[in-house]
Amino acid sequence: MAWNEPGKDDKDPWKNKGGNNQGPPDLDDLFKDLGNKFGGVFGGSNGSSNKSSNSFPSAVIIVALLVALVVYAYSCIYTIKEAERGVKLRFGEYVGLVEPGLSWKWTFVEHIIPVDVQTTRDLPASGFMLTQDENVVRVEMQVQYRVIDARDYIFSVTNADSSLSEALDSALRYVVGHSEMDDVLTSGREQVRQSVWQELEKIIEPYNMGLMVVDVNFKDARPPEEVKDAFDDAISAQEDEIRYIREAEAYARGIEPRARGRVSRMEQEALAYKQQTVLDAEGEVARFTKLLPEYQAAPEVTRERLYLATMEKVYANTSKVMVDVEGGNNMMYIPLDKMINQQNTAPARTSQPMNSATSQQQPSTTMNSASGRSDRFNSGRN
Repeated sequence: MAWNEPGKDDKDPWKNKGGNNQGPPDLDDLFKDLGNKFGGVFGGSNGSSNKSSNSFPSAVIIVALLVALVVYAYSCIYTIKEAERGVKLRFGEYVGLVEPGLSWKWTFVEHIIPVDVQTTRDLPASGFMLTQDENVVRVEMQVQYRVIDARDYIFSVTNADSSLSEALDSALRYVVGHSEMDDVLTSGREQVRQSVWQELEKIIEPYNMGLMVVDVNFKDARPPEEVKDAFDDAISAQEDEIRYIREAEAYARGIEPRARGRVSRMEQEALAYKQQTVLDAEGEVARFTKLLPEYQAAPEVTRERLYLATMEKVYANTSKVMVDVEGGNNMMYIPLDKMINQQNTAPARTSQPMNSATSQQQPSTTMNSASGRSDRFNSGRN
């Protein structure tokens, strides 16, 4: 039954006394009642004047409105850091990007999502994977990336970081699955890293996630613990093989230049000996050619001079001293023992000074006259 049914005035919620049915009470009367109640709570008197009762609720409302306005204005002010860009949403719809600095937004109407676009982030990936030659390896890799488009980073996919992690795991398993175990563990690590990088960029390109891959680091790759010792031995053997090959190549590279150098030196020495022999022969020919006119002019004198020059060369390499004492009775003291010792130690260097000294000390004893010399030389030749 409705409360305003005729004959049921006692159920009127507005307490309409007297049956006048004037409708709901006025708002001023309602605020007056509230003011009287608050006044009683804070020690006010119900018998206060109507003027104070009317001004109190108005003041409370004004103060509350001012406080709410200040709080709302404070909540509308925000700051975007230097390394961030703000994605502005108005009722959930994208309206633009906010640059770093102090800015204003309408609270409860606009929402700002700050996105760091300068920091380089790290994302690891690891797990046991099957290689092309059906071996199991545990690979650990890390990708470094940063945000280049804040809007795509927020709206292109549900979670860009999670999507990148799944793409990295997919690219890593694809590359390892198409590589042999020896390449993954030893020599092909750099190639695996480059292949994972290329495959990762190929996977994330259609999604436009607003991310840029900065680097991909190959941290570790190892076989399972159960077979680790056997693989370590195999790897050591491969490393020894490579080392021995490198040492042999280094030895070959060291021996070959020395051999070529010796060959070149021998060739140069042969050419020099050839030239020296030819020049000596040409010199002898020229010397005899010049001596021929002199010999034809004075045969005896020329033969004597040649004989003297030849004997000088012969005696220069011997330890004998020839002294001509014919025609004189002078006593000479010659330190033969010292001269012999000097000739034994350095015959080429001391033979000529000895002969010159002897000739200086005894100029007259070498030969008395040209006729005497010719007689002695002729007798010596005989």
